[in-house]
Amino acid sequence: MLERIHLAILSAIEEQGTLTQAAETLNLTQSALSHSIKKLEGQIGTPIWEKQGRSLRLTSAGRRIHALSRRLLPQFEHTELLLKQIAKGEMGSLRIGMECHPCYQWLLKVVAPFLEQWPAVDVDVRQEFQFGGLRALFDYEIDMLVTPDPLFKPELEYFPVFGYEHRLVVAKSHPLAEQQWVSPQQLSNEVLFTYPVEPERLDIFSQFLNPAKCSVRQHKVIETTEIMLQMVASGRGICALPGWLVQEYESSLPITSLRIGKQGIQKDIYLGIRKGDEQIPYVSEFINLAKKTS
Repeated sequence: MLERIHLAILSAIEEQGTLTQAAETLNLTQSALSHSIKKLEGQIGTPIWEKQGRSLRLTSAGRRIHALSRRLLPQFEHTELLLKQIAKGEMGSLRIGMECHPCYQWLLKVVAPFLEQWPAVDVDVRQEFQFGGLRALFDYEIDMLVTPDPLFKPELEYFPVFGYEHRLVVAKSHPLAEQQWVSPQQLSNEVLFTYPVEPERLDIFSQFLNPAKCSVRQHKVIETTEIMLQMVASGRGICALPGWLVQEYESSLPITSLRIGKQGIQKDIYLGIRKGDEQIPYVSEFINLAKKTS
């Protein structure tokens, strides 16, 4: 009953607002577009849109079809792009989203040998998904997500590629600076800086403070690592970052790090893909290269 053209029409109507503009976007006549929808309305027995002056408003049925179009149309387009690339003798493209901004230098070490081994595959790294790449992966805007905080879903597959210790960062002048590790209770009067990520995805909360029913005096969000560490160095607060990242800044800033809890917090960087994409040869090879690159 539902065809791809119906999804395209509903998507165009929702984006353009009028029948005329939607028809132009799809390179269809208005009569052809209207006929297609009228036929579908006859089959399902309910209207799909209602006229409001010159504009159209989707009905409940229309909104459901539009929701389907948002999920399926990007998948059609992605698959068609791959088929065109194969027909041209190209293998494809790998679009990588970053939820781990500090991992960029590590990623370059993986990309270089990958490009040598797969000369027909293009790589694009998109850092605008630094704090919200999961939706981009679901919507086929990217093909792979680099993240330290995977949200496990049945439709996704995650592969750990390297491990590290999550460390508490303080100024060298901070009272905690001489300690080897810190307890949750010792942070009750601290200002904690974090990236703009949901608290439930932040290990300092989920693995350390919350289980002990403790909190900090204030939680502030900062987007850039450099500014965050400058704030810590000036004694404005504390933060929690990967140990390997802190080491890069310890020589230039008056900061130090200590273990979060007596046992510490051990973490992994993951590569997330849509389930089934691991069967694509160049995706599988990229994951293998990543696991070998520390």
